[in-house]
Amino acid sequence: MERIRADVCVIGAGSGGLSVAAGAAQMGARVVLVEAGEMGGDCLNAGCVPSKALLAAAKAAQAMRTGAAFGLRPVEPEIDFAAVKDHVARSIAAIAPHDSQERFESLGVRVLRDWGRFLSPDELQVGRRIIRARRFVIATGSRPDLPAIPGIGEVDHLTNETIFALRERPDHLVIIGGGPIGIEMAQAHRRLGCRVTVIAGRRALPKDDPELAAIVLAALRSEGVEILEGVHAEAVSARSGGVAVTAGGRTILGSHLLVAAGRRPALEALDLDRAGVEVTERGVKVGPDLRSGNRRIYAVGDAAGGLQFTHLAGYHASVVIRAILFGLPSKATAAIPWVTYTEPELAHVGLTEAEARDRHGPRLDVLRVPFAASDRAQTEGRTTGLVKLMVAGGRPVGVSIAGAHAGEMIGLWALALAGRVRLSTVAGMVLPYPTLNDLSKRAAGAYFSPRLFDSRVVKGAVRLVQRVLP
Repeated sequence: MERIRADVCVIGAGSGGLSVAAGAAQMGARVVLVEAGEMGGDCLNAGCVPSKALLAAAKAAQAMRTGAAFGLRPVEPEIDFAAVKDHVARSIAAIAPHDSQERFESLGVRVLRDWGRFLSPDELQVGRRIIRARRFVIATGSRPDLPAIPGIGEVDHLTNETIFALRERPDHLVIIGGGPIGIEMAQAHRRLGCRVTVIAGRRALPKDDPELAAIVLAALRSEGVEILEGVHAEAVSARSGGVAVTAGGRTILGSHLLVAAGRRPALEALDLDRAGVEVTERGVKVGPDLRSGNRRIYAVGDAAGGLQFTHLAGYHASVVIRAILFGLPSKATAAIPWVTYTEPELAHVGLTEAEARDRHGPRLDVLRVPFAASDRAQTEGRTTGLVKLMVAGGRPVGVSIAGAHAGEMIGLWALALAGRVRLSTVAGMVLPYPTLNDLSKRAAGAYFSPRLFDSRVVKGAVRLVQRVLP
């Protein structure tokens, strides 16, 4: 056995693990990175990157169908599904060098491509090597969860880990799961010429504000996506040429089945009990500082049991680097934005309206500005959408946006919440004309309008000033 000593041992080469490894190595720590699968993790290979590439192709196809409003003759695109998947593969290949083993070795990280398992609270075995490190960071991500539906393990089914390798267009894609993955894949495949049925056990997009989720779901339904909400898949069986799903008293026959019904942390192979680390169904049990019960071991990203987003894993990396490298107190406290990349997009940061009402009660103001109020939205024919702003004590506490480029617009509000910016600052900023972010400025201004224009005190003060002003 080779014995390796390190300051930091990172387990998992996804977004969180790579960020920890790169940051620690560049600041002088001895770093070992352990990864048995593909460098870049789920986001690069089976998540964010391929899904957005597929959505981009689908958006291009849909643009060909919807040009009439601009004076362009609509045409039905000829879709080469295999060529679309070539575009997806090229997107992955273009980004892969940034996450590659070669790049991290050039930064001074020792990369071990094998499985790891703990032998003790401070030792990890990786093949024929034993690593003893001052600190370990578990960044193993998550895997698709297979729901307990009779027959589902006996039929061919797709997950996000396999659907992007599919080169033949499905005739009828049945999707179990109405979360962001299921809804994004539904719209993408519908626009690429597939019939699509989504089975959502609860309401679709359940973590988002229902008012704004309804805007997105209405858009998908208008494009021909069948979305069954509050309906549970009761049984799955193989049929000639496809699969049959029994749900809500009917049988849905599809050519392909995509299971997008949640994810579970990938922790089974680590033998964490030997390391004295407690694990729950959600992931490693950690405190706000992301440290487990074993003071040597931290967890980030999906492994830490919270929201499952690439950008959250990257943020977690910054939290643990501060603690590991400098011994400074550091906690994960930021409001985390998220986006569903449908068309229209759906974005959120901070508290939803329901959460804000529970926390702030009568102090809460809820402001709504429709996308139709934007001159830029009018010129582009993208007037479907809404900015919804929750305000308490003159500060934004949550924002939901459904509409074109909502994912870009939410960045302003993520900054405002992170910096505890007062709403007057947002209302007073100067933006170029015309931009969609003027809707955010309008929403902030709407908070002050009644306080200025409907106030007898303000009107009286103005009249007084006008009488005495030379």
